[in-house]
Amino acid sequence: MTQYGADLLLVLILASLGLSALAIFISISRHRRNNPMASAVPGSADDSATEAARKVLREFEKNGQSVDAALVSWSPDTLRKILAEDLPDAQVIVVSNREPYIHNETKDGEVELVVPASGLVSALEPITRACGGTWIAYGGGSADRRMVDKGDRVQVPPGNPSYTLRRVWLSDDEYQGYYLGFANEGLWPLCHIAFTRPIFRESDWEAYEAVNRKFADTVVAEARNERPIVLVQDYHFALLPRMIRERLPEAIVITFWHIPWPNSEVFSICPWRERILDGLLGSSIVGFHTQFHANNFTESVDRFMESRIERADAAISYGGQVTLVHAYPISIEWPVELLEALRSVEECRARVRKRFRIPEDAKLCVGVERLDYTKGILDRFHALEELFIRHPEMVGKVVFLQVAAPSRGTLPAYKHLHDECQRLAEELNQRYGS
Repeated sequence: MTQYGADLLLVLILASLGLSALAIFISISRHRRNNPMASAVPGSADDSATEAARKVLREFEKNGQSVDAALVSWSPDTLRKILAEDLPDAQVIVVSNREPYIHNETKDGEVELVVPASGLVSALEPITRACGGTWIAYGGGSADRRMVDKGDRVQVPPGNPSYTLRRVWLSDDEYQGYYLGFANEGLWPLCHIAFTRPIFRESDWEAYEAVNRKFADTVVAEARNERPIVLVQDYHFALLPRMIRERLPEAIVITFWHIPWPNSEVFSICPWRERILDGLLGSSIVGFHTQFHANNFTESVDRFMESRIERADAAISYGGQVTLVHAYPISIEWPVELLEALRSVEECRARVRKRFRIPEDAKLCVGVERLDYTKGILDRFHALEELFIRHPEMVGKVVFLQVAAPSRGTLPAYKHLHDECQRLAEELNQRYGS
């Protein structure tokens, strides 16, 4: 195994966003520490490390459960220590549209810190903190520019800084075309097959390409060496892996696609499908939440690109480079000790019932998500209505509480969804509310 391959195996932890891969990482680390003489024989350490990783994977598959707890008591400090020992010169760079910390200006002119409610941020922020890495993101807060230095950097988290947040500035036109346009009126409905027609505009594509190029420039500027570990996040940056690869050929680029990948027939609708696939195939690894989505991606590559696919190894050879395609289901927060500071479930339920005057004997159902047509909020309202029509005796005995954070409110599809949800909620409350 080459050194590049060994390093790639080690950083699978960062791609997987889950602790099962951390077990692999730690098994390799422990193997190297417990077998110092292995490195004296060229190739033996890498081969043994690979076998150690395979052994852990076989254990995981055999038992159907994670072996993490048996290997280590995990914490950010543990990960930081292992990274320092096994990849002492590695630099971890995270790239996402959403920044982990937002600075907004209040009405009084003060600066308010906002931590966004984001699954992506929740998954990656502890890793970046442990690695002491760099997080590159769009600076959209009204006070973001006030808080950065001359290099557009700010140390975070506030009060206990452990990594660098590098902000990228976008004009209103760039943001409109790249984010609201191509990413969220084009790729988002296309990939979710939500029966909301994707909208593809040439101007949006040009903005998307330009913004991806701007982020690539920032990655190169922030890289301290020729082989950074770059974690590219989500559908906002389909072109970025190739752009990085062209300028940093030895970089380890791991892309995680956080939304579904449609079948090749649906994906063919996109006018720039080949460019998107070419961009993603600049990655060392492309990760998806499910094997089904990984298979759909491979099918799309097979249909539209001249490539060689090794399905048994989940590997795609394209343009003289091999890209691995795997499913890495995102993990839940663990260990549970980290949640001890939170209020108990019973206490939270009691507070919700008191705040909304919900009777103690009523069945409480709760939905919490962004206001998005992929979340099925209207479908839930209709299901609740159907329940009351079929079983009128359930009126007053079942209460449904929907929490929906505003999202992309300037887009017509989201405006319509907001209005429909508001109208139907009021109608149901008037008809069945007490």
